This record gives sequence, C-alpha cells and structure tokens, in this order.
Amino acid sequence: MESTIERRATAAGGVVVRYGLVVVVAWIGALKFTTSEAIRVQHYVSPSPLLAWTAHVLAPQPLAAVFGVVEVGAAVLIAAGPWFPRTSAAGSVVAILLFLSTISFFFTTPGIGDPAAGGFPALSPVGQFLLKDLVLLGASIWTLGDSLGRRRQADVE
Repeated sequence: MESTIERRATAAGGVVVRYGLVVVVAWIGALKFTTSEAIRVQHYVSPSPLLAWTAHVLAPQPLAAVFGVVEVGAAVLIAAGPWFPRTSAAGSVVAILLFLSTISFFFTTPGIGDPAAGGFPALSPVGQFLLKDLVLLGASIWTLGDSLGRRRQADVE
C-alpha cells in the first residue's frame, strides 16, 4: 500500500519533472534567437552527419530561430499535459527527438574531452553541456508516458 508521503513525493516529483522540462526547453529555445546562440548552434550542427545539411539550407541566425520555434513549441505542448494529454504527448515526442539529436552531438562535436584533465572521459564544458541532455531525454520520455496514461484514463472515464 502506497503511503501518503510516497504519493505526495511522486506527485510533486512529476510536477517538477514536467514543468522543469518546460522551463529548460522554453528557455533554451528562446535563447536560439540570440546571435551568440546561433554561433553555438553552428558549432554543434556543422560536424553532425545527421544535421550538417541544415547549415547549407539556412544561415546561422534563421537556422537557430527554427530550432528555437520548435523548442518553445514543444515546451508549450508539454505544459498542457494535465489538461490536454494528447497535445502534451506530441510535445514530448518532439522533445525526445530534439534530445536524441543533441545527444548525438556528444559523438560528433570536437572538444568534448578536457585536454587539461587528460582528455576523455574528463569532460570539457562543451561535453558537460551535452551530457545533461541524457536527463532531459529521460524527462521527455517520462512526460510522454504520463501524458499517454492521462489520455487512456480520460478515455476510460
């Protein structure tokens, strides 16, 4: 039998995971509209076999803006989870795809290892920045599962 503390901790953790993910994805997406972030996007996209083509289609600032729109849009959709679970599930799928692509940068971006600390597995700030996306991917998968569960529950009621 689930205790009250366990139930409250699980519920509170779910809120923090969902809306923490929303804040992080929206914030990072909003930053894509700045010049400095457009330069960083180029740094990650250019060596990527998966996304290098995008740098040939759009200039750095418009490309970053496209990513920003997708990220902010995903955050808005995920935030709708308690009221519109199907909408939130779609946002979660977008976030999963975003984080899978950024995790791939961990393997393609130069400078992941910290040479001052002996190289990989010691991580540079670039490597540390990309590694956190594993947790964000997990949060996105969790919000997908939670949203699908809410949708199923709503269909039953």
